[in-house]
Amino acid sequence: MIDVAALYVDLVRGPYAKMCGVDAWGIVDPPSLFLVGRDARKYAGPLPVVAHPPCGHWGLFAWNCKQPPSWQLCAPRAVEQVREHGGVMEHPRGSQVWRACDLPRPGEPEDEWGGWTLAIDQCDWGHPCDKPTWLYVVGVAPEDMPPRPPPGTPTHCMVRLVANGHSRPELPKAQRHITPPALAEWLIEVARRAGKEETR
Repeated sequence: MIDVAALYVDLVRGPYAKMCGVDAWGIVDPPSLFLVGRDARKYAGPLPVVAHPPCGHWGLFAWNCKQPPSWQLCAPRAVEQVREHGGVMEHPRGSQVWRACDLPRPGEPEDEWGGWTLAIDQCDWGHPCDKPTWLYVVGVAPEDMPPRPPPGTPTHCMVRLVANGHSRPELPKAQRHITPPALAEWLIEVARRAGKEETR
């Protein structure tokens, strides 16, 4: 039974399209890494969601973003979808979406939708790099979240710099955005718990 929608995901290389019980949606907007299909921006429910909107326009290097201009609207739309249907949105730590959409930062009280923010590192779920991430969660209280794994150990870095202070190799750019399968499973469980809360 399909009970969670995964939005703005890489349908070719990411884990979501192969997961049981998950309705995966990409972005229809070439040029794109995403398989042309149903456009996640048009998702209107009713399932709870795991949203991975493009971050290029909202991160530290937005000034050098090569993503299509229309992709900038995906993140605010994802916030709307999470608030309406419950679930979780993932974006890099410090994403400007938090300011633009007035989202609570980690440690701040929940907003009027019951949404709150959890800080994680994707390395703990098997990403090859340290990848500090913020999760905006609606429909699941902090005490009801699934157990988290122990801290992980990075094997690569996003960008090789002398200032890094280590000799880990740089991860190829095409692999940096891929969600670790273990994290995808964990996020799906978060969304499922949000869905169960909605049906009570």
